[in-house]
Amino acid sequence: MRCPFCGGTDTQVKDSRPTEDHGSIRRRRLCSACGGRFTTYERVQLRDLVVVKTSGRREDFDRDKLERSIRIALRKRPIEAERVNKMLTGIVRRLESSGESDVPSTLIGETVMDALSRIDTVAFVRFASVYMNFQGANDFESFVTALRPKDSAEG
Repeated sequence: MRCPFCGGTDTQVKDSRPTEDHGSIRRRRLCSACGGRFTTYERVQLRDLVVVKTSGRREDFDRDKLERSIRIALRKRPIEAERVNKMLTGIVRRLESSGESDVPSTLIGETVMDALSRIDTVAFVRFASVYMNFQGANDFESFVTALRPKDSAEG
């Protein structure tokens, strides 16, 4: 493992333990060259996924890119980091266990929207606005109106 501070390759694991959801191993490391301490995570990867964009372009699945987009949607929302990590792990596991290495980007977007809808409505609408390419206030209004229960719409 390369040190993020000095780039040295001689690092030692000082502590290793499972995360709370037992989905990964958290390792505290020490760089022998500069003395820097940092944390790494080790996760099980069932298969290498390839994202197939709507344009037909293909790119390797990037868990960090998915995490960034989810965290942007959840920015300043009262959701615990551990809950976000569990959701992210669940999404990746669903995609990996689908049986296919090629995953349409639409499936990823729908899976994220489904997970966000159960955690936080504001984050769900934020993510949907990007995923569904909202162009203006009318798009938001139509989307939010469709979310409302029928009883409260009359009310």
